Amino acid sequence: MSILTLKNVSKSYGDSTILKDINLEVEAGEFIAILGFSGSGKSTLMNILAGLDKADSGDVLHSGAPITEPSPERGLVFQSYSLMPWLTVRENVALAVNSVCKGKSKPEREDLVAHYIDMVGLNHAVDRHPSELSGGMRQRVSVARALAMQPEILLLDEPLSALDALTRANLQDEIEAISQIEKKTIILITNDVDEAILLADRIIPLTPGPNASFGPDFKVTIPRPRDRTKMNDSAEFIKLRGAITKYLMDVGFEAASAQNRVLPDVTAAHQLTPVALRKASTSTAINDERYLQFSQVHKVYPTPKGPLTVVEDFEMTMKKGEFVSIIGHSGCGKSTALTMAAGLNSISKGAIKLDGIHVEGADPERAVVFQAPSLFPWLSAIENVAIGVDKVYPRASRQERQEVVEYYLERVGLADSMDKSAGDLSNGMQQRVGIARAFALSPKLLLLDEPFGMLDSLTRWELQEVLMDVWSKTKVTAICVTHDVDEAVLLSDRVCMMTNGPQAKVGKLMTVDLPRPRTRKALLEHPDYYKYRAEVLQFLEDYEHGDPVEDQSETQTGEAA
Repeated sequence: MSILTLKNVSKSYGDSTILKDINLEVEAGEFIAILGFSGSGKSTLMNILAGLDKADSGDVLHSGAPITEPSPERGLVFQSYSLMPWLTVRENVALAVNSVCKGKSKPEREDLVAHYIDMVGLNHAVDRHPSELSGGMRQRVSVARALAMQPEILLLDEPLSALDALTRANLQDEIEAISQIEKKTIILITNDVDEAILLADRIIPLTPGPNASFGPDFKVTIPRPRDRTKMNDSAEFIKLRGAITKYLMDVGFEAASAQNRVLPDVTAAHQLTPVALRKASTSTAINDERYLQFSQVHKVYPTPKGPLTVVEDFEMTMKKGEFVSIIGHSGCGKSTALTMAAGLNSISKGAIKLDGIHVEGADPERAVVFQAPSLFPWLSAIENVAIGVDKVYPRASRQERQEVVEYYLERVGLADSMDKSAGDLSNGMQQRVGIARAFALSPKLLLLDEPFGMLDSLTRWELQEVLMDVWSKTKVTAICVTHDVDEAVLLSDRVCMMTNGPQAKVGKLMTVDLPRPRTRKALLEHPDYYKYRAEVLQFLEDYEHGDPVEDQSETQTGEAA
């Protein structure tokens, strides 16, 4: 008999049906991953399984008995950590042990607490409080506490989505190991295809809401233990990943495209500036091959213990119209390099030159899209974009400036939402406004600082397609900071891989020779796509636990002259 059963489960809020006719059979010891878009009802489904919410119709059964309320038989780990801030790691885990093991002696309970803390690798932090822990460490405490309840079923509601890429990868490995040691039934809610393949026995997509329902099952037969870097070379992994991605894209979205509007023939002020009026430059020849130059760039911060060099000897030259992604582990100085190029962060040593002019201070010729779009919530989408446009097109008429704004908002798929206030837009729609605002400035350099980092994977895919579409029309020189390997390969002409900080530098430059225009579907089928992906994954793995013995900076490839 199945340990968990859902029969024709539906759930509505008001007039909106969130889940419709959900059917599921889960065997004891099975690891199920449920993939879905934001707003598709994933967390609603998890709350029903946990007994925190009730279905409007249908049956929800645990070992044949109806689920009507929460139970220690079903341990739940949320996206947020939900720890008792005044208790230590040991005390937080002990809460769970003491509640389910009342018949055991104190030494036995203490041994159980120690066992689960050791399982998640927190022996060194048992006496720390949550405020003294990193986000990844707090989530490890949550996992240990859930396991300490000794549940039959472990429910994981996007437990890793708020973590940086390296911490997320480490916790994925721990969850995979725990699943094999404990042999528990696990239900994981995620929006990350690779995470689902790495961990699960079976992957079930949840179609977009409202009226969300389950799509076809995808069985994962890749042998365990699974190594994310080695899986990249597996034909089975490539086929499965492609099939799941194609299904999700087919049911989830169609690439946004502009209507038949033509961009007005207007020029931004910074594009009009005569060469004679430029600041003094040591460069005697300005050309498109050396359009952006990072020359021995350092960034040093003062600290109580003395100067801290975050970025050291950062060297890179970009052609005009080139798209480069910078990738590396947290703390490697990716965003520091980008904010120095934006003029938002002073350069401690060395120089950055754009079109022959030293970068000094912020300027609309260098447009930045941050992880959070930083819109004025009381203004409409069109008003948020117009603020910058009105300042950088001094020779354009009011009508022409309005057409520029509308062109880019249409291009990012907001033709029907231009007049909505930013505060009424979803996170994904707000980021579309941020992208439109940056392109509308007609910048010489577009800088993207993890622009999709706060979005779920499927929304990120959609906006990556939007970004590629708009970039293909403008060919603006662009740098994108990212922690997403697929995003780096998908978007870029070259990928700049940075060594670990402090004293981070360019470790490797990889040229991505894939045809443009690009789409995710097409690249997944290209024979060289996984070769490039493997190169970046291997670099990140080499630096996962600190700088490798071999100096990767000596193996730079594909660097422009």
